[in-house]
Amino acid sequence: MSPEENVVTYTRRINPVQRSLSRPLTILGAERKLFFFAMCLGAATFNLLNSLSGGVLIFFLLYFVARWATATDPQILKLLLRAAKLRRQYDPAKLTPVSVQRGASC
Repeated sequence: MSPEENVVTYTRRINPVQRSLSRPLTILGAERKLFFFAMCLGAATFNLLNSLSGGVLIFFLLYFVARWATATDPQILKLLLRAAKLRRQYDPAKLTPVSVQRGASC
């Protein structure tokens, strides 16, 4: 058996990634949940204050904040919600030191 017969050649496999799969879902440039939140608060302001201009003002203010947040980091909403949920599990201000004893190995 010669050395040439044992050589295995590998071809590089390239998988195309669709851009639409990695792009965040937005409505008018704002993340969907932030847009819906701005719309609900604008509607609530309109209903509570009986002021169309107040509702529209709140909506556009929150809408532009949502667009800014989405442009800065599309995953910011997930990060903030997860950080609020995990706050009770990990609080760096309440760090208790762990004592490590080194001795004979097991």
